[in-house]
Amino acid sequence: MQANYKTDVEAVDALAKAYKDLSAEIGKVIVGQEEVVKAVIISMFSNGHSLLVGVPGLAKTLLVSTISEVLDLGFKRIQFTPDLMPSDIVGSEILGEDRKFKFNHGPIFSNIVLADEINRTPPKTQAALLEAMQERSVTSGGERHMLPKPFFVLATQNPIEQEGTYPLPEAQLDRFMFNIPLDYPSYEEEIQVVKATTSNATHDLKNIVTAEQILFFQQLIRKIPIADNTLEYAVSLATKTRPNTAKATQMVNDYISWGAGPRASQYLVLGAKCHAAVHGKYAPDIEDVQAIAKYVLRHRIVRNYKAEAEGITEEKVIESLF
Repeated sequence: MQANYKTDVEAVDALAKAYKDLSAEIGKVIVGQEEVVKAVIISMFSNGHSLLVGVPGLAKTLLVSTISEVLDLGFKRIQFTPDLMPSDIVGSEILGEDRKFKFNHGPIFSNIVLADEINRTPPKTQAALLEAMQERSVTSGGERHMLPKPFFVLATQNPIEQEGTYPLPEAQLDRFMFNIPLDYPSYEEEIQVVKATTSNATHDLKNIVTAEQILFFQQLIRKIPIADNTLEYAVSLATKTRPNTAKATQMVNDYISWGAGPRASQYLVLGAKCHAAVHGKYAPDIEDVQAIAKYVLRHRIVRNYKAEAEGITEEKVIESLF
């Protein structure tokens, strides 16, 4: 793959072009949601998982299946329900005709796994995803099975406090690089959506990027240089979210009970590098860090009762840190 590009600069240009082509191809099916599409693509090129949060009916599932189509990757959807068992995700040992146990792969063995309504299943089943997301492998019957590369979990979650939802534990939330909120479409976008979905129009989507190219771009992003002041800005942004520490701001001390860990700093740097690259820049600056900061920090800070009572959102706290 490297042989196709004489220099890293050429490779970054190729990444920016791939991103443009991907966005255009996805835009044939998904109306609006440009920021959401951009965030999902950045998390994938950075080798991270994403959590999509929005009310039902905002085409979260359609978005993920469209992305898997244009990326020429294997795609499996797991519908999370209260009675889902860990073996329904990972797979299980079954007795073969030769009277020997063999491992029967579950739906987790795919390049893109859509964990639909992840907060509808109990913690035991949610935890089955943890090892897969962190180690890119699963263990069954004492044996380790590697997952295909590249591997991404794109999970959807409904924000409404409904009956039968189990909030994701902090350890699981921390495995997601980005938390991406989806909002209702604008009036004009909704007219386009209704026109497109109530006619017999079909879309032939082209494969834009292969699995090999994604793996190459993931390595390329790690090679992108970052200036010390930008890196220090990213790290200080994460440390400022930790209440009652040296760098914590007054707003954080007042409204936050739990701040972001070191993984946030790593994702801020990787995300900024990728954000710069897809926009044709060869090194990230502070604006790139700020552009992806909300996606990285939103689910890693926990508001206290005072914040909830006064209507202070995570976004408000993050904006105050800029």
